[in-house]
Amino acid sequence: MTSAQVDTEKTSEEGYERGLGSRQVQMIAIGGAIGVGLFLGAGANIAKAGPSLILMYALAGAIVFFIMRALGELLLYRPVSGSFAEYSREFLGPFFGYFTGWTYWLMWVVTGMAELTAAAIYVNYWFPAVPQWVTALVFLVVLFVANLISVKLFGEIEFWFSMVKVTALIGMIVIGLGVLTFGFSSAGDTAAVSNLWAFDGFFPKGIGSSLMTLQGVMFAYLAVELVGVTAGESEDPEKTLPKAINTLPWRIALFYVGALTVILCVVKWTEFAEGVSPFVKAFAMIGIPAGAGIVNFVVLTAALSSCNSGMYSTGRMLRTLADSGEAPAVFKKLSATKTPAFGIMVSVLFMGIGVVLNYIVPEKAFGYVTSVATAAGIWTWLMILVSHVLYRRAVVAGRLPASSFPAPGGAVCSYIAIAFLLFVTGLIAYDADSRVCLYVMAGWAAALGVGWVILKGRNPQVTERREPELEKVG
Repeated sequence: MTSAQVDTEKTSEEGYERGLGSRQVQMIAIGGAIGVGLFLGAGANIAKAGPSLILMYALAGAIVFFIMRALGELLLYRPVSGSFAEYSREFLGPFFGYFTGWTYWLMWVVTGMAELTAAAIYVNYWFPAVPQWVTALVFLVVLFVANLISVKLFGEIEFWFSMVKVTALIGMIVIGLGVLTFGFSSAGDTAAVSNLWAFDGFFPKGIGSSLMTLQGVMFAYLAVELVGVTAGESEDPEKTLPKAINTLPWRIALFYVGALTVILCVVKWTEFAEGVSPFVKAFAMIGIPAGAGIVNFVVLTAALSSCNSGMYSTGRMLRTLADSGEAPAVFKKLSATKTPAFGIMVSVLFMGIGVVLNYIVPEKAFGYVTSVATAAGIWTWLMILVSHVLYRRAVVAGRLPASSFPAPGGAVCSYIAIAFLLFVTGLIAYDADSRVCLYVMAGWAAALGVGWVILKGRNPQVTERREPELEKVG
């Protein structure tokens, strides 16, 4: 029996359906890198940093690629559903697996809140009289129902959601280049590459202000690691996962750096503000009659797509925690369609807090939840990187088999990425507005610590280190 067959059999025993084909995994990976952080969050960041935001996206993108190559090496060493928690458990100990699993769950719950908030803001473009919280609640219920479908249908829905986002972004880039080259539209007279430095330079607010946007930029990249969660439900992980990860640099170059560069050439950076999508603003400035409305629909699709992915992830992570005895056993149960329906339902109830925030503080809801999601995401990424460093040491020492998808440079890039993430954490602590997320994370850590003590008292064997099943794939 081949290693791939062993892995398929193991996953079947877990109860999941291997329903995600290469086409769907590729699009989930692409779509995961295009979310509300780019479509909505970039507006506020352009206002803070001007054209230098392009450089911040490129820098953060390089770090994200290091993270994904580290994750890729681990995934091809041992592909499992709930990968980050499993690798933390294996290389750092049971507590870190428990902490990482629950923190990744928190990240997606609050990301879901951010996406719901963004979706409500987008709908407000057409229906300003409808309260934000009403729209957020409607979307929450609709996506919950959609997530109780089989994984194959989830993959198909995400494929088409991602297709809309990708097609729209490429269309925006082409139209923007047309405006720059041929000067058509009402923005044609002022569109120029010189807009990148003509208004107080490339760093108009100073390098310090540009660096402060890195926390928002990192939020835009949350979800690229979703490929790791799909590992347990991919038809052919040893082929689909490396391909999805290796295409990340061109996705970042095209959809983030490329799209923002074109937009900031077409429309000067001083035109952008917080709470307004730079893509919607750019099309409005170009003067294409239905353009802004079409883009608004696309970014709405992006927000709903990301929230949909969040519901998918949270249910799987709760089941992984339950399998390890670190969450109530009821989360292990699968529905008739082989989805962790109860875990999804509980996650959706917590996402409902976002609806409450939209009712209480609609103008601040997005900022609050994105900062908490970023802090939780940074923890997840750090655990991937530290696990990778420890895995590389074990391979060099001959204790573990080498992966068929080694990260370039071994552990060096992981060390660079760890230093960068610690730097971003320092920026979050320095910024008074985003600092609140560190208080939330401290409270979260304390709650998880109490939970661990209770768990250890009730079921001591759960907290003991166990040797993983080493079925190398590839």
